[in-house]
Amino acid sequence: MSLRLAEVLGALASATDLAAGVPMGTSVRTCLVATRLGELLGQRGDALSTTYYVALLRHLGCTAFSHEAAHLGAGDDHDVLRTFEGTDPRDTIGVATRSLDLRRDASFGARALAIGRVLSSPSAGHELAAAHCDQASSLSADLGLGDEVTRALSQIYERYSGGGSPRGLTGDGIAVSARLLHAAQGLEIGARRGGFVSALEGLSKTSGRTVDPEIVRVVLREPEPLASVLALESTWDAYLDAEPFPRARVSDLDTIAVAFARYADLKSPWFLGHSEGVARLVRRATEASGEGELEGKVAYRAALLHDIGIVGVPNGIWEKRGPLDAAESEQCKMHAFLSARILAKVPGLSAEARAVGLHHERCDGSGYPSGLVPPAAERLARRLAVADAYRAMLEERPHRAALGPAAAEKELRGCASRGELCPRAVADVLAAAGHTQAKSEPPSHGLTAREVEVLVKLARGLTNKEVSAALRIAPRTVQHHVENIYAKIGVSTRAAAALFAVRNELVVPTLEA
Repeated sequence: MSLRLAEVLGALASATDLAAGVPMGTSVRTCLVATRLGELLGQRGDALSTTYYVALLRHLGCTAFSHEAAHLGAGDDHDVLRTFEGTDPRDTIGVATRSLDLRRDASFGARALAIGRVLSSPSAGHELAAAHCDQASSLSADLGLGDEVTRALSQIYERYSGGGSPRGLTGDGIAVSARLLHAAQGLEIGARRGGFVSALEGLSKTSGRTVDPEIVRVVLREPEPLASVLALESTWDAYLDAEPFPRARVSDLDTIAVAFARYADLKSPWFLGHSEGVARLVRRATEASGEGELEGKVAYRAALLHDIGIVGVPNGIWEKRGPLDAAESEQCKMHAFLSARILAKVPGLSAEARAVGLHHERCDGSGYPSGLVPPAAERLARRLAVADAYRAMLEERPHRAALGPAAAEKELRGCASRGELCPRAVADVLAAAGHTQAKSEPPSHGLTAREVEVLVKLARGLTNKEVSAALRIAPRTVQHHVENIYAKIGVSTRAAAALFAVRNELVVPTLEA
């Protein structure tokens, strides 16, 4: 089965919109604007294709700083990203003005805390932009989109006049596709907030500062094609028609599924490695059950993407140390629905979408989001429910400690005896878990055992001071380890270090027990 890459990534881009706190479809709309603008500038072929995918995936790094943005926003990363969408971090007056819109629906205390944290963190915008660019370019490379797309995604927070992030590039030193994105997103945001005329006025004000003045001149000279795009009620068909030739196709979705599994798990340090861990477990259980190769592939992809909907829930809920209130609980339960909704848009993933939508349902009807009983024929959904529960039990969460394998096994068997989980699925997953099996020696990544311990703690979002306390080593020693780790693995941000740890299977429950 061969699918158009644009169809697959266009559907999955809706997850990146959720993570950014913007309406689903924003990335597709921005992509269409950028592509039309690229055509007006004379782009064709590979150059236009680069612009197409850069604009589509401009939110691919958003989960790199969800944890930090949630801290700034007193629990709501989405509100922070939405509030400062399109704001120039160098515009201190603009940042201060926009900060007054933070947490409008929250208590006075939470609102005051969010505003105070933002105003007292002048470097936060640059730090978050650097983390975003680092993750976006890294995941783009995982997706195999080519060097030009990867390079441009690392430059989407640069400014035409300099002073942007992460490298302070200027003018023609910024990739053309990134410069086109700057204009396209300005138009999309402006039109969404105040209409096309307002968007043009806003773009004019940024000319020569954040946006290439030549691109602004083209927009002002020929605004009609862009106005037509932004007036569309539905952009999906136009988005597919706008894909430049030659149009890329993909026959194996596993690589894409792995990249988006990592994107979702990077949403919070508590989730690192979860989806890939569940996927490995489900694949082993499916293979051991004697099902065919096709069933194994479907199971693997479903498990990789089962939690993609978590990006649509604010981190303050996922990272809350106490019990959730009723409203928070309902938001949490929505992630399974969101996961299924996103996957249902991806051609060729209907079976995966069905299983994912059921992975928090229970055999006694006590699950969520719909209180359904997965039919016996839905073996994948039942197996996925068990594997997800088992892996989560082995992982620490803000409100509880991790369980050991024996305790997790006991809990799962109890769920089966009470009729919550399918006994056969429980048996399959526990057998696949291989409780007595362990890696005889850890993989070598050029890191010492202590450096791996420090890296895992950093990936989990701990500060150097917290790592020092957790590992009972001096703060100066921690700093020395961090410098060595970053130098050895070639990264400069926590998000990139976390992604390295996930790729190399270092963030696993056995290392954190």
